[in-house]
Amino acid sequence: MTNSANPRFFALIPCAGQGSRAGSLVAKQYQVIAGQAMVLHTLKAFLEVARLARTLVVVAPGDQFFGQIQDKPFEVVACGGTSRADSVRNGLEALIDSGAAPHDWVLVHDAARCLVTVAQINQLIDACQQDDVGGLLAHRLPDTLKCEGLLADKGRVAATMDRADKWLAQTPQMFRIGTLMQALDVAVGAVTDESSAIEALGLAPKLVPGSAQNFKVTYPDDFVLAEAILLNRRRAD
Repeated sequence: MTNSANPRFFALIPCAGQGSRAGSLVAKQYQVIAGQAMVLHTLKAFLEVARLARTLVVVAPGDQFFGQIQDKPFEVVACGGTSRADSVRNGLEALIDSGAAPHDWVLVHDAARCLVTVAQINQLIDACQQDDVGGLLAHRLPDTLKCEGLLADKGRVAATMDRADKWLAQTPQMFRIGTLMQALDVAVGAVTDESSAIEALGLAPKLVPGSAQNFKVTYPDDFVLAEAILLNRRRAD
């Protein structure tokens, strides 16, 4: 039996998306950056975090990418859904089925945030492990924020918004497995991150300062920048 006073930490990497905005026929998490598929850079950081009991990757049914990797130090389950929220919810169920407990923590991370560091993951755990709710890495909005107009004014500025209290949500996002399962079950509409589901329960996740480099590789130009950062880190090592 697990001890509720000593919850464990699990990582869950949803990896079932197609990444159509990247402009490639290959799912973006499998595109090669700095010599290997993007998701492998992501997993490398998590596998170096000693406190994680297990790392689970959720792929789409029929996805054979990880079949080519022998002796994987992580687990892969083909239970990806039609949305990110579905994939995460199915992954949480897989964690429970394999021995995780509802009071254990899960760190959900985008496969396409391949620049996350071991230090950032540990920083999130340190900041949230004693918190009643949990939290997420986030980055204070550095730029002036504009609101776009509608209908005839689409593509034109409708207003400038105060950025003082604005943050860019990043991942990992860390919550209790049971609470996150409940949140995703009752969430109305499409939630684009775990924090949104937790917020819908009336809870306030903790904002943990992250890094501008922990961006989600989405558009073609992002691949160039991500590769430059990864190669620079490799030279620094």
